[in-house]
Amino acid sequence: MSMYKHLSEAWQKPESSFVKGLMQQRLIEWRKQPTIMRIDKPTRIDRARKLGYKAKQGFVVARVRVRRGGMRKTRPRAGRRQKRMGVKKFKVAKSLQLIAEERAARKFPNLEVLNSYWVWQDGRHKWYEVIMVDTASPVIKADDDINWICENPNKRRVFRGLTSAGKEMRALRRRGRGAEKVRPSRKAVWRRKERRKQ
Repeated sequence: MSMYKHLSEAWQKPESSFVKGLMQQRLIEWRKQPTIMRIDKPTRIDRARKLGYKAKQGFVVARVRVRRGGMRKTRPRAGRRQKRMGVKKFKVAKSLQLIAEERAARKFPNLEVLNSYWVWQDGRHKWYEVIMVDTASPVIKADDDINWICENPNKRRVFRGLTSAGKEMRALRRRGRGAEKVRPSRKAVWRRKERRKQ
């Protein structure tokens, strides 16, 4: 079995492999670090390579910490019926992974987000590692596998839902029957419907 295969299987069930003990030691340091931190190399090299990472100039990896938990609000003192209080059961439209990608993109405005993956979580936080690419680097421009990201339509792609986490948020993982109203986007389908009414 190759090293990458061994790592991949260990990360599929981290609770029952050597990964759990390793990560519990690392979390002690990670909690003290800043929310967004550039790192030298990926924690999960097998996953990063699958998502397009290469150990070459122009690729940057950042670890992002995101707060977990329900979106509970402060309970209003008065002026509403109980059902309109709006305290519990709020759902966020974006996933925590997409929020982590957007925060990394704001921190490094000269880089484009390629992809991201889950690293670890505890009761309070989740950690994601975001793979980013320097589109101005001549090494990236010369690489035929990745230079598509340098083209104009891919600018600020994370904020337009073009990453994998963004496409999942836009329901583009659904296919076939029942998914007619999600392509090319929900807003475009709604506009088309409004035009037919006129």
